[in-house]
Amino acid sequence: MIRVGNTVRRLALAAMAALAVGCTGVGAPLPPEPEAGLREEYVIGIPDRLKILVWRNDDLSVEVPVRRDGKISVPLVDDVQAEGLTPHELKEVLTEALAEFVTAPDVTVIVSETNSHTVTVVGGVARSGQISLTRQMRVLEAIATMGGFNAWAKKDSIKVFRKNGNETIEYVFSFGAYASGKAPDSNLLLQPGDMIVIPE
Repeated sequence: MIRVGNTVRRLALAAMAALAVGCTGVGAPLPPEPEAGLREEYVIGIPDRLKILVWRNDDLSVEVPVRRDGKISVPLVDDVQAEGLTPHELKEVLTEALAEFVTAPDVTVIVSETNSHTVTVVGGVARSGQISLTRQMRVLEAIATMGGFNAWAKKDSIKVFRKNGNETIEYVFSFGAYASGKAPDSNLLLQPGDMIVIPE
C-alpha cells in the first residue's frame, strides 16, 4: 500500500472538486454486478512487474518492470509494448518476436506484481492513500483498509469517481442507508482507477 501525504491529499481533494463540475452521471445508478464466476482478464499496466519465462532458454527468461512508456525490455527483441495487453496477448507477441531467434519458443508471462491496479481513498479516513486491488474489493472494505472513518467524516455523502473513457462518473454511497438496510446493494464493487472521496 502506498500512503499519500497531506499535500497530495489536499491536491487530490481539489482535483475531485474540479472533476465534480465536469462529471456526467452525478449520482449515477450503480453498474450491474458481474455474474458469479465471471472475471475480466487482467490487463497489464504501469508499473506492474512481469516474469517472462522461455522454456529451456534461461538466458532469455527475465523479470522486468513495465516502464513509464508502457514497454518492457526483453533479451534479443529489445523493447516490447506491454501496457494495455493481457498476459496471453503479450505471450503471443513475444512468441512471434522470439521465433526469429529461437526454434518454437515456449513463452510464459506471469504478472508477479500487480502494481497498476489501485484505488485511491481520500478525505474522512484515518489515512488517505492508494490500495492495490489484488482481489475484489468494495467501498466499505477500502475505507476499512485505510483505518476506517475519522471523527469528521460525512458518512452519508461518500462519492466514488470512475473514469469511463473521457467522462467521469460519480456514484454516491450513504453508509447510513447501507447500514440500516435501506440500500443493501449500494456497497459498490471497485474497479482499478476508482477514487473514493469522503467529505469532512
